[in-house]
Amino acid sequence: MNALMRAFIALNVWVYRLSGGRLMGKMGAAPILLLTTTGRKSGRTRTVPLLYLDDAGSLVLVASLAGAPKHPAWYLNIEAHPRVEVQVRGRRFAGMTRRASAEEKASLWPRLLALYPQYGEYQRRTTRDIPVVIVTAAALAAEERAL
Repeated sequence: MNALMRAFIALNVWVYRLSGGRLMGKMGAAPILLLTTTGRKSGRTRTVPLLYLDDAGSLVLVASLAGAPKHPAWYLNIEAHPRVEVQVRGRRFAGMTRRASAEEKASLWPRLLALYPQYGEYQRRTTRDIPVVIVTAAALAAEERAL
């Protein structure tokens, strides 16, 4: 990622946090959250703004990287460290991530395309299967493991 893109992302994160998501909290009709991951190599925290779909309390993310041939760094980070921090507008919470199954992706993909039609173009642009990620609040994920 080039320096200009990193600076834009840092500015977006700063404005989002400062305004509680009132500014930089949407792209068109699509809502944006902040996802903080732990670097798989560095161990440092990294925060990125991402579009999301609210699916009955779970948050659904798309690791598209605009159809690039490689997965985005945030996705590689969550593969190594699935525990994340999420900020949705003014609310911050710990979350657990997992890749959606093929069946879940098939069910979610039409809704994701309705939210942000460019995802379809991104998938056509690449030969990789673009991952769909499901984020649940960490407390809910812990309760599910206990069941």
